[in-house]
Amino acid sequence: MSERVAVFIDGSNLYHCLKDECSKVNVDFAKLAEVLRDGRKLIRTYYYNAVVSQQDDAQRHRNQQRFFEKLRNASYLELRLGRLERRGNTYVEKGVDVQIATDMIRGAHQDAYDTAILVSGDADFAPAVQLVKDFGKHVENAFCRTGLSRHLQQTCDRFILLDAAKLGLCWIV
Repeated sequence: MSERVAVFIDGSNLYHCLKDECSKVNVDFAKLAEVLRDGRKLIRTYYYNAVVSQQDDAQRHRNQQRFFEKLRNASYLELRLGRLERRGNTYVEKGVDVQIATDMIRGAHQDAYDTAILVSGDADFAPAVQLVKDFGKHVENAFCRTGLSRHLQQTCDRFILLDAAKLGLCWIV
């Protein structure tokens, strides 16, 4: 039986790290999942993000909705959305990390995959990763050099450095 892989992408976290490494971001999520699965059977890719309010930034909202529509049409990719809440002059993403952790744990409990690949640099996922491992699953952490968490790396079974330029995830303009 082939090893089954599920990919969990923390969209905002990945975007901001790629933005720090490169000035323009262009992610082909099908290609990214293909690289991460590394010959194993891809069950599904989950992409998580928060919706930009139309009232706060109409153009950014339209651009984001076009991007989300492309994701909705991608094969074996499921879009999961949280929300943005205003805190003073900034916005805070709400509900996204909980969705990622819940989906990873639920999938492990239901034996939906053998290996979870978490694309995030957020150390807050370490307890969820440990619980998934306690279910007998493997967890890999894939992330770019900027923003990676040593604690998350150490909690996971394997770390995959995303070389953004080599993967064509972004380029310098």
